[in-house]
Amino acid sequence: MAKKIDIPVVINGKVYTLSGFEGEDYLQNVATYINNKIAECKTSEQYRRMNTEYQGVLLALNIADDYFKAKNRADEVAKDDTDKEQQLYDLRHEVIEAQIKHEATLKLVDEYKDQVNALQRKIVQLEAEKERRNDR
Repeated sequence: MAKKIDIPVVINGKVYTLSGFEGEDYLQNVATYINNKIAECKTSEQYRRMNTEYQGVLLALNIADDYFKAKNRADEVAKDDTDKEQQLYDLRHEVIEAQIKHEATLKLVDEYKDQVNALQRKIVQLEAEKERRNDR
């Protein structure tokens, strides 16, 4: 089982301690993401004029927006995967059906070859009988 770790990170110029089981790199990436979102928001003059509470809400809304866009994209990819799995299943089924038909056709061809050979033997036999009768 993973061990819980605590690491100090700097977010918006202040040091915070993040805790988690995910690993130091993951927690540092979370802090970097938050810092990048804050920097993105700070490019707006309106954001800089807001009080701290409104800035926090706007930051949370931006993060929620990113989350829902990523979730929708992941859902689309999952649906595409499901659709592709169904298509693959259908294609495999078609291949199996084609193989069964192919094998049945090969069997018919073999049967027809046997019938042709039997008929050819019969022709040879009848011709031989005809010659014997003519020789008498």
